[in-house]
Amino acid sequence: MVTSAQLYLAFLGAVAIERLAELVISRRNARRAFAKGGVEVGQAHFRAMALMHTAFLAACALEVDALDRPFPGLIGFAALAAALLAQAMRYWVIATLGEQWNVRIIVVPGAAPVSGGPYRYLRHPNYAAVIVEMVAIPMIHGAWLTALVFSALNAAVLSVRIRAEEAALGPSYAAEMGGLPRLVPGRRAAPERPSAP
Repeated sequence: MVTSAQLYLAFLGAVAIERLAELVISRRNARRAFAKGGVEVGQAHFRAMALMHTAFLAACALEVDALDRPFPGLIGFAALAAALLAQAMRYWVIATLGEQWNVRIIVVPGAAPVSGGPYRYLRHPNYAAVIVEMVAIPMIHGAWLTALVFSALNAAVLSVRIRAEEAALGPSYAAEMGGLPRLVPGRRAAPERPSAP
């Protein structure tokens, strides 16, 4: 008989395969961006972020298996729903950005900020989805320790990455998107003004 833990491990395997597919898309888009004169920033923190995401899936599996975490019933189903919604958000982001989507920060000179799709509501909808996943994916099978530790690590990484990304995108991005909340939908604020030289 297949156990809930085995189903959860299969789910994690599916997530890992999906992430590999995203990397294929990202590398293709990176080649196109570099061909247009794109410049990459934030390489140092990207390595830390990639390591964190790999360790995250491994930690989910390890905690459930080693600590024999039980399936938490309604909490688990709610977490699964949240994880699937977060994945849908990721796909929406990828579809909206098209060739501009990348797991790396690559800025193409002259490229206009994307303000459609989920970017009508948030500056960083992909990172909002990741925040949800860091809680939801572990909690599908009660891996609360992984959810706690990696949510904290993710917050630290995103605090660096978001600053680097927004600085790299420059004044046109600030003018177009600065009035939107970064991660949580809310009332539109006044556009941010670039600082004087």
